[in-house]
Parts: sequence; structure tokens; C-alpha cells
Amino acid sequence: MRLLSLALGLLFVVAALAMLAPVGVSANFLSEEDRARLQAEYDKIQQEIAEWQQVLDETRSKKDSLQGDVDELNALISKATAEIRARNVSISRIEDEIAIKEATIQDLQEKLERGRSSLANILRIQNTADDQSVAELVLSNQDLSDLFGDLDALAVLKRDLQQMFAEIRALREDIELEKEELAVRQDLELDARYEIELNRRQIQKNEEAKSELLDIAKTEEQTYEEVLAERQRRAEQIRNALFPLRDVEGISFADALDHATFAEGKTGVRAAMILAILSQESDLGKNVGSCFVTSLTTGDGVGKNTGRVFERVMKAPRDTEPFERVTRALGLTWGATPVSCPPGLQYYSGRGFGGAMGPSQFIPSTWVLYEDRLSKVLDVGTPNPWDARTAVTATALFMSDLGAGLQTYTAEKNAACRYYSGRSCDNRSPRNSFYGNAVIEKAEQFQEDIDFLKGI
Repeated sequence: MRLLSLALGLLFVVAALAMLAPVGVSANFLSEEDRARLQAEYDKIQQEIAEWQQVLDETRSKKDSLQGDVDELNALISKATAEIRARNVSISRIEDEIAIKEATIQDLQEKLERGRSSLANILRIQNTADDQSVAELVLSNQDLSDLFGDLDALAVLKRDLQQMFAEIRALREDIELEKEELAVRQDLELDARYEIELNRRQIQKNEEAKSELLDIAKTEEQTYEEVLAERQRRAEQIRNALFPLRDVEGISFADALDHATFAEGKTGVRAAMILAILSQESDLGKNVGSCFVTSLTTGDGVGKNTGRVFERVMKAPRDTEPFERVTRALGLTWGATPVSCPPGLQYYSGRGFGGAMGPSQFIPSTWVLYEDRLSKVLDVGTPNPWDARTAVTATALFMSDLGAGLQTYTAEKNAACRYYSGRSCDNRSPRNSFYGNAVIEKAEQFQEDIDFLKGI
């Protein structure tokens, strides 16, 4: 009976390991011919885009005439249309890659479940085989050759059992890797679809602008000089508009853009994204207000405008010690320097703290990690969190560290969510995704203003 159990165990092992062997993944994927066709179409469109870019460059050299503006808009529309076609081809290829990844993951999951089921059977058989100790076997009436055969079979069973454990662990690792690669491709698809939407909006705006210019040419009710004058007036309005900053006096949009453009050159993070983060933080400041720290020992404080007492505005000593050092180095009074308020008057476990400083809203313990880099980039001795140029640069450095320098939709949105909560955006929960969505929307608006100013 014992030999039969061990033999069955070994058979289970062989069968289970066979179940874990690679199998072909079958699904409706693009053929090699289709993939080659898509690649050829993509290459052709890229050449077309380059040709329209050349037309655009030549047209821009003939600006300051009504026909020159119309020609430029035609080139922009044609280029954007070609870019949409290129993105659609890219999406087809990405969707094919996503389908392959999803099928591979499903196949691995099924193999993993089969392995777990077989493993359970093997463990039950091994437990039965282990009911008798080696000493009991020796003292039994079993023939010596049968005894050693039992022990050999048991050793083989345990060895192959370990192999199955290793196979299952490897399957789990493979599944995680495939899921990570799937997430990358899903982000690429989101990025491509977002770019298509932006191009469609731009085409619509350019078509409207072209229609307006053609109407002028037909009716001659408005001179081209008046059109240029109107553009200049709008540009001045954009430049002079107040750009609010949290906990400090606002500055002009022109100055904010100058700071953000400088920071973009140092970090690769788009100026529009930097401005969007600072604008979002300013909006949040209107809702949660500012506080003063009243005790460096406890971190307690009061509302700047209300005088209400807040427990543990700042985490002590993690943030109170660097806060005191930073303010002293800048010649500021720590008890009269505004920081963010916590999300509630009374402290409780899990409530979190306030204590973030200036427009960029760094907590003191994070700020000190960026001090040396800011000093080098800005060529200053002690970086000031409440200085506009310093805050803009600090935001850019942090956003770059969070991946926003890639300048794709998903990279920028996730960087914004991490800036706010330390985690990537969770599109299934509004807990932090609202921040990323708001920042992207603001960035689009700022980019429109920046592009308009560049075109003047």
C-alpha cells in the first residue's frame, strides 16, 4: 500500500510538471503581413509629417501677411491630420501587443492554478507517506530491498516537490513581469489617444482661425493690421494677468512663465505642467488656508486668519527642526511664517499633517533634500521656499524626479498624483486622481496661452 502511494505521488509529480510546461497561446492577433503593412504605412505617414513641417517652416518665414497666416494654418491642419493618422496606426500596433500580453497572462494564470491543484494532491500523498517514520519502517517486517525502495521513492518525491515549488514561484514572477509590461503598453495607448484628442482640438481651432481670415479677405470689413493689433492686445492681457502663488504675493503670468521656462530648460518638465501644479496648489490653499506653528516641540499651531488652534500642524521633530533652521537662515521668524494647515483641528492616527511651505508646498524634511540641487541650479546660497523663482524651480525638480520629464500624458498625470499623495493616479478612486485630472486640465489651458505668445 505504501509503495502504491509513493508511486502515485511520483505520477502526480510528472503529470503536474507536464501541466506547467509552456503551451502555445492562441488568439486572434495581427499576422506578420499585417504588422509589416502597418509599419510601412507608419513610415510613409512620418515622411508626410516631415514634409508638412518643412512647409510650415517655410511659411513662417513669410509671416505678417494675411495669405502667410492662411498658408501657415493650412500647413498646421495638414500636419496635425497626418499625426492623427500616425497615432491611429500606433494604436493598432499597441492593441495587438496588449492582446498578446493579456492572452499570455491568462495562459500563465491557468497554468498556475493547475500547478496549485496538483501541488495540493502531492502534499496529501506525501503526508500519507510520512505517517510512518524511518525508525518504524526499519522495525517493521518489511523486506530490506522494499524498505530502501520506499526511502528512494520518498526522496524522489520530495525532490520533485521542491521542483514544483520552484516552477510555481517562477510562474508568479513571470505573471508579475507580464502585468508590468501590459501596464506600460496600456499607458502608451492612453498617451496616443490623448495626443489624437489634442490634435483634433487644434485642428478645429485652426479651421476656425482660417475661416475668420478668409472672411476678412472676402469682405475687407476688417484690415489685417487690426487683426494683428487684436492679437497683440490679447498677448498683453495674458502676460499681465496675475498668476497666484500660495502663501506669497502673486506675480504676473509673464514672470511666472519666465521662471517656468528657465526650470523647463534645467529639468525637461514642460513649463505648462510646472505652472499647472503651482496653480493647483494655490487653489487648494484657498480651501484649506494657512497656519502658523506655535510650538517647535509639539508642532501645534493656529490658523493664520482665524486663530483656531490646530494640533500638530507640523510633525515634530521631523519637520519642526529643519523648519526652524531654514527660517533662521533666511532671517525669518518661524512663528510668523505661513505653512499649510492639517486636514483637521484635532490630531488622530492617520489624519496626517500640514506644515508644507510656500508655493511649491514642500514639507521641511523634503525641502532639505533639494536644497543643494536648488543652490546649484539657481546659484544662490540658501534657497527660499517662499521665493517665486525658487519655488517654481523646486516644483520642476520634484516633478522631474517623479517622471514628468517624459512629457507624455500618463507620465505627467501620474507625476502630478505622486506630487500630491505619493502614489500614481488611481482612476477607479477619486482619492488622488482628481488632482492629476485638474493639473492636466490646467496644463492644457496654460499651453494654449504659451503657444499663442510664441506665435506673436
